[in-house]
Amino acid sequence: MEQAQGRPTRRQLMHAIGLIGGTAAVYQMMTTFGHAAETRFDGPPQLTGARKGARVVVLGAGLAGMLAAYELRKAGYQVKILEFQQRAGGRAWSLYGGDRYTEMGGAAQDVRFAKGNYLNPGPWRIPHHHRTLLHYCKAFGVALEPFIQLNHNAYVHSTEAFGGQPMRYRALAADFNGNIAEILGKSIDQKGLDQQLTAEDLDRLKEALRGWGLLDKDMRYRGERASRSRGWALPPGGGVNGAPKPSEPYAFGEVLKSGIWANLAFFMNHEFQTTMFQPVGGMQKIGDAFARQVQGLVVHGARVTRLMQDKAGVTVTYADTLSGQVKTEAADYCVCTIPLTVLSQIETNLSEKMTAAINAVPYSSSVKIGLEMRRRFWEEDQEIFGGHSFTNQEIGLISYPNSGFFSNGPAVLLGAFANGPGGYHLGGMSPAERIEAALAQGAVFHPEAYRKEFLNGASVAWSRVPWVMGCCARWNEESRRDHYQTLVAMEDRIVLAGEHASYVGCWMEGALLSSIDAITRLHKRALEA
Repeated sequence: MEQAQGRPTRRQLMHAIGLIGGTAAVYQMMTTFGHAAETRFDGPPQLTGARKGARVVVLGAGLAGMLAAYELRKAGYQVKILEFQQRAGGRAWSLYGGDRYTEMGGAAQDVRFAKGNYLNPGPWRIPHHHRTLLHYCKAFGVALEPFIQLNHNAYVHSTEAFGGQPMRYRALAADFNGNIAEILGKSIDQKGLDQQLTAEDLDRLKEALRGWGLLDKDMRYRGERASRSRGWALPPGGGVNGAPKPSEPYAFGEVLKSGIWANLAFFMNHEFQTTMFQPVGGMQKIGDAFARQVQGLVVHGARVTRLMQDKAGVTVTYADTLSGQVKTEAADYCVCTIPLTVLSQIETNLSEKMTAAINAVPYSSSVKIGLEMRRRFWEEDQEIFGGHSFTNQEIGLISYPNSGFFSNGPAVLLGAFANGPGGYHLGGMSPAERIEAALAQGAVFHPEAYRKEFLNGASVAWSRVPWVMGCCARWNEESRRDHYQTLVAMEDRIVLAGEHASYVGCWMEGALLSSIDAITRLHKRALEA
């Protein structure tokens, strides 16, 4: 039970702190499974001396496949890329006005965004330490701009707290930190930490808690100091009536129920720390830049149906998706970047162990929904410029555009980034139903403007994307142990690459690092042959 004045019981406090520890443990687990790992990049591969006439066929014109082709051609190989789609870039993809997208099941969407507006269905941000991707973006002339990850003025919403009303991130974060600091300060005064720290350490800790938690001289979280972080009831002004009025912290029990601790931990994750970047004009710009480097090497509309190898080389059978004509491509070696969900359905003569590894890795489902609004009401009415507002509803969050600030005319905000059960539920809907769900759930943040200003929308449910049938590979501890090394090993003349063959899963960086590793080993094998 909550205490009358809104203070948590000891049990509630321990539960909250345990949840924070649990969140940290989750991110540690994600690192173990390959979804939040530190990346490595020692520079482009130094491949030279390819045997004259040696041929490599690359399956897939995503970033991993195009990088493999680019570097192998520089090394002297004859390279051809077979790509199912009529465009290059894979999941580095943007939907623009005028595009038509048809998902599995036949539902088609005609994107009606205004010129310059777009939705990134897949990757949408680049961490500052993803040095491989940043290197090639610079080398290939991709203009980048900041991606605003944390916005203190955005909202956090939970149906379990504050009567379902969203609250500003800054206020919830300040109230959580301030109350924890106050409770720890009381613990010091009650000799609760005497066995762990010296008297001098305790004095320093109290001073640190006073500064971190914005506590007053009595070690209480309240009044003017608290308002400096959580916001004022009446902001400072000028002239005679310029004095500000402090705001009242929320009841700590409600703060705990809001789940703000999870958002605090989210921004502590190394992958999501500042600074982050995005390509100017959409993620497709990265795919386009890579495609320019391999111009003339890509065969589009090539649906691979068979992959065979023997002592003499590799033979790939594919169907032209426009004409239906069946063709073959022969090479000495193959770099296969086809997603495992698709590769598992292609006839191969790979070993039983490799086939088991390919079949062992499920793919996640996520849904992204872009909503084009008539005006930038989040800026004009709520002073929100970039960043995310979080909710425990199925849409997960909404994210505000990071460019075009203060401009007039329509803009696209990300109306949903749904994962887990929410992703599967929204993915089972029609595109029109997804838009309606996004409007209904997102309106909690902007009730006056959300539907009024809505123009049109587009959505991508990754479980229904025909060329990948899922968002990205989701290893677990057991599958990593049993199958990862088999999957990434070069098997005779075939080597796999892509985000699924890395410890930086679900990121473009993982795809590129995997590609460099794969072609380096392929080149070594070719020279030894």
